[in-house]
Amino acid sequence: MPTNDLETRPRPRKDERRRQILLELRLRPHVRVSDLAERFQVSSETVRRDLEQLSGDGLLDRAHGGASAPTTGHYPTFDERANARVQERERIGRLAASLVAPGETLMIDSGSTTLMMARFLAFECTPCTVVTNSFPVAMALGQSETVKLIFCPGDYLSSESAVIGTDTITFLERHQVDRCLIGASALSAAGPSEAVRGFAAVKRAMLRQSAISQLLVDCEKFGRKNLVLVGQLSDLTSVVCDAPPADDLTEALGQANVEVLVAQ
Repeated sequence: MPTNDLETRPRPRKDERRRQILLELRLRPHVRVSDLAERFQVSSETVRRDLEQLSGDGLLDRAHGGASAPTTGHYPTFDERANARVQERERIGRLAASLVAPGETLMIDSGSTTLMMARFLAFECTPCTVVTNSFPVAMALGQSETVKLIFCPGDYLSSESAVIGTDTITFLERHQVDRCLIGASALSAAGPSEAVRGFAAVKRAMLRQSAISQLLVDCEKFGRKNLVLVGQLSDLTSVVCDAPPADDLTEALGQANVEVLVAQ
């Protein structure tokens, strides 16, 4: 009796399953748990865990019996954010760049404020090794002969000129660095949160792989909450900002042992 192809086909590993789920959602608006379980030869509960993780990372929306492609709301584009509050972000970027010691290894995520920091880092010719998922950050640091660049693989997000997804996360988890410098679209007592789908997972991975974790954020984002929580305040070493937070957020940061560095 011939053997069924599904019985002999090797089961994909977790990362490969999740990559294929995201690929499937590019081709159709909805996928079902039962169909995915049969395709991957795993239990429905395993598929549900995959969908919960991808949903938590902002890469899909959970729906009854399965998942759907993420819906997008209005959020300023990278270029729009890069042209707003320039002086404030310059102050933050200059201070953050000055904290990097020669020879350090860094992770820098995509964002208008982290891009400003990268420009100052390149201008100061600080010798360092940088892992990034951002094309603008890589291009800024590429102007310096003292910076060694490592660019992440992943799915290209054109609106942000950056890569995200399972390949990006897996790549970051293969590296350990001295310091990460990340941005966020909001910061509250619950922690930093993100509006751009897929960015939270990248930031979360960078926080896990770094000895020192610094959040670069301007004061307009204080007290706000956005779609996906990146982590808790205790995941941060310090916050680099342009003005002190309000008393309630300052108290929460202090209880979490997070240093607040205000760029004058």
